[in-house]
Amino acid sequence: MTDTALTRAIDTYDQSLTTERAEESSTWLTAQLDRRGLFFGDRPLCTVLRPRFLTVAQYELLKSRIAPLLKAFNRAQSAALRDRGLLRQFRLTETEEQLLSAGLVTRAEAGRPEPRPMTPSPVSRLDAFFDAGDGSLRFTEYNAETPAGAAYGDVLQELFLALPGMQDFLTRYDVRPLPTRHNVLHALLRAYHLWLGRRETPTIGILDWKEVPTYSEFILYQQYFESMGVPCVIADVREVEYARGALFGGGRQIHLIYKRILINELLERGGLDHPIVRAVRDGAVCMVNPFACKVLHKKASLAVLSDERNRSLFGRDELAVIDAHVPWTRVVEERWTEHRRDRVDLVPFLHANRERMVLKPNDDYGGAGIVLGWEVTEDVWSRSVQAALTVPFIAQERIGLPRETYPSFADGQLHFADRIVDTAPFVFGGTHVDGCLTRVSTATLVNVTAGGGSTVPTFVVEPR
Repeated sequence: MTDTALTRAIDTYDQSLTTERAEESSTWLTAQLDRRGLFFGDRPLCTVLRPRFLTVAQYELLKSRIAPLLKAFNRAQSAALRDRGLLRQFRLTETEEQLLSAGLVTRAEAGRPEPRPMTPSPVSRLDAFFDAGDGSLRFTEYNAETPAGAAYGDVLQELFLALPGMQDFLTRYDVRPLPTRHNVLHALLRAYHLWLGRRETPTIGILDWKEVPTYSEFILYQQYFESMGVPCVIADVREVEYARGALFGGGRQIHLIYKRILINELLERGGLDHPIVRAVRDGAVCMVNPFACKVLHKKASLAVLSDERNRSLFGRDELAVIDAHVPWTRVVEERWTEHRRDRVDLVPFLHANRERMVLKPNDDYGGAGIVLGWEVTEDVWSRSVQAALTVPFIAQERIGLPRETYPSFADGQLHFADRIVDTAPFVFGGTHVDGCLTRVSTATLVNVTAGGGSTVPTFVVEPR
């Protein structure tokens, strides 16, 4: 199925939406979102009436390009854990460095003299775009710590398959959903069984602040885990206790932490004496993802991959995918570096190239702190570059953001509006892709947390 065929599929869907069908679909979807609790805070999770369509070729491209990219990430992390000079390129805090080994080594089973290392990021997600300029796939961030959206996506897929607006489309196209919750559960249990040294059903504790806007997804996960026969509690990190060599929360002992709180927030507000930190360091509980996930979660991981200083770390296939799919990225600092084989003084180069650059904090989320050079004045950009020298920031070269027209219904009318579309495939075990989150937005920052985006389900489609 070519790009032309994909356009034809989108047109087929959109043309079937009369005002009456759009109103029926919108009314039905709103009621279902409310019934299932699909809200991000107080905002509906999805505000458009068409799902994201991917061709088989696009989805296969994602998987084939990500495999060597993941090898490059894993190679960089392994090398950094052996080489403190390389580790410094990721710009971890001193406390984060202290915790790198906590929870990363499994319990030693009787008769096995050496414990086995765990995967630093059993559950992760890449954020990417199909570049509007040449259609190439460009990876802009790696959420290796606490990727959200898999449970939301699964439920939205169920709803959109029953959406009145999908009825006619399903007679003309095969529509394949990309469910992901089962992979999250498998990754959690695989990590726990490796850590424990034997197969045993744990009680999972989903841990975060109770006021976070993603709390509704925690409930979806709890319902799913328990439907699969795995006990699960949701607990606020301020209310857990570590006593008698065990971690407790929600009135239960927790054996396996599904960590949704960000490590930097946990450390800033709880410190090294927090019950979760002590329990993980003592080997009293398994945590997914473990503290070592922080290395690749730092946005500087893209800089480590694309920096000419590190090319000797990677094999030929890995370098090919880095060069083709990772935008030029550097940690903001006073140094000389290469840009497209030209040697440049980095800070003056950033000052002179505002309209082609983005500044991002090394460790934040929801679009916080991001400065888009082409959307600010020279003065604001100059001050932002100078400020980025004082705390860890990266600079990343601008890519062409793809747009698609999406239908919605408001004020009694059917509307079609161009929206920027991102592509965020889920990664499991640090090795393979299964499933994909899609967010669409009228704002340049395509992020639901930032308030500018809508989550839509993703389907692979082919003509019947």
